Amino acid sequence: MTQRAPYRTVLCLAATAMMILAIPAAAAEIPAQLPDQDLARMQADFLALKFGMFIHYNMATYKGVQWVSGYVSPADFNPGAPVDTDAWADAAVSAGMTYGVLTAKHVAGFCLWDSQYTTYDVMHPDCPYQQDLVAQFIKSFKSRGLKVGLYYAWRHPGFDDKYKVLPPECDPATHTLEEQNAFQKAQIAELLTKYPDVFYIWNDALDDQVMPAHEILTHIRSIRPNTLASANWWSWAKKGTPYVDIAVKEVRDFPETNTSPGETCWQLEQKWFWEDGFKARSVKGIMDRMVRAHSRHSNFLLNVGPDRRGAIVPSSIEVLAEIGRLRKSDTTGGPSQ
Repeated sequence: MTQRAPYRTVLCLAATAMMILAIPAAAAEIPAQLPDQDLARMQADFLALKFGMFIHYNMATYKGVQWVSGYVSPADFNPGAPVDTDAWADAAVSAGMTYGVLTAKHVAGFCLWDSQYTTYDVMHPDCPYQQDLVAQFIKSFKSRGLKVGLYYAWRHPGFDDKYKVLPPECDPATHTLEEQNAFQKAQIAELLTKYPDVFYIWNDALDDQVMPAHEILTHIRSIRPNTLASANWWSWAKKGTPYVDIAVKEVRDFPETNTSPGETCWQLEQKWFWEDGFKARSVKGIMDRMVRAHSRHSNFLLNVGPDRRGAIVPSSIEVLAEIGRLRKSDTTGGPSQ
């Protein structure tokens, strides 16, 4: 991998530190916890969305793995042509989905937008793509009337050393947890500022071992008070436990007694990221999971893994369309079920 310049590490951390230091003035005026009625309204609005598309598409797509180890060359992120994000949005609409969440930065540490805090992104000179994929995603989904959220992977102390999670400018081998968190908070601020249409940040591996919930919520509220946050606990035993605004279950169901605003995340195909042999699961299986999620105070966020061309596999396109047809024809509850 070609680095643009070694001094970018120093400059990046300096810029990150200045940005974080500039936040408390605003944060002091905006509490982490919104007034109860405002937060309750936002959570109710979220639950009214019912059904969304999770899109796992990043460097792992090109390496044939679910978690990328080390720093893969940006040259490997190569769809060969502009990704048809309009097709993603059309597939979501066909299923009756109302929002989408894209993996803006996953475990590889590679960013799908042009970040000012790293060269390890789609605009790296070695990356053939040279387009802001986050902006493409937002434009496509927004143009179809869909809401947009972004997934961001946090560096958790539980990660093995081989999983970097952060870009080279903040390599966890040489940076403390405090420095890592400053870098990550700066990128969250960047995403919320650069993309004002984002209503939701899906935080992976963020829990109280990384930082207190009050700290990340204060940070987010100081930038955009009307933004919701979810967080996927590192511990499987704690997944689904409230931490920030929305509780998350990953390929597991909430208990029947759940009262926390939740989101159940499931895979339409066999894994999160595309691999050879990917195909959609049965319509009935997905519909049953969705009904169960909705009955337990939870949205249903269904994942698709676009292939190396950035295309959703044909069987998944077909299943999504059939789900949409069935939901429209459901006379007992219509599209909201």
